[in-house]
Amino acid sequence: MLAIGIDPGTAICGYAIVRLEGSHLTSIHYGAVFTDKDMLMELRLKKIYEELTAIIEEYKPDFMSVEKLFFNTNVTTAITVGQARGVIVLTAANNGIPVVEYTPIQIKQAVVGYGGATKQQVTFMVQKLLNIRETPKPDDVADALATAICGLHSIDKRKYGLELKR
Repeated sequence: MLAIGIDPGTAICGYAIVRLEGSHLTSIHYGAVFTDKDMLMELRLKKIYEELTAIIEEYKPDFMSVEKLFFNTNVTTAITVGQARGVIVLTAANNGIPVVEYTPIQIKQAVVGYGGATKQQVTFMVQKLLNIRETPKPDDVADALATAICGLHSIDKRKYGLELKR
């Protein structure tokens, strides 16, 4: 089964394509969509949409795993990340792939075994689980890899009709 994991953001949108065969995880492709803070918001969102669409068309993942929106105090950041999430979910819908969402705590629990894990602990475990030597940069990419891993281990395949694919 092939998943695309997404760490949503407008400045940096991390993405990762990860395959699960049996119990073996393999990183296929990962990176980030970068947008300039001086770009108009609609152009930033368009760039995210277009780049993720190209990735989905190339790799044809079975589903998209996305980090749920979570914020403490910065409402402005939450709104812009919410806009990016909307575009990301639309990208999946327009490409006919289901979307599953996980909280940061669920992702950390799935990858590290502890919902209060630090970013460094998540990155370390992502590297170990996927046998990646170099630290994925920026952090958004490591988060996208973790989100894909979480989805692959947690998705209800029958609910999304995925047991019939690949």
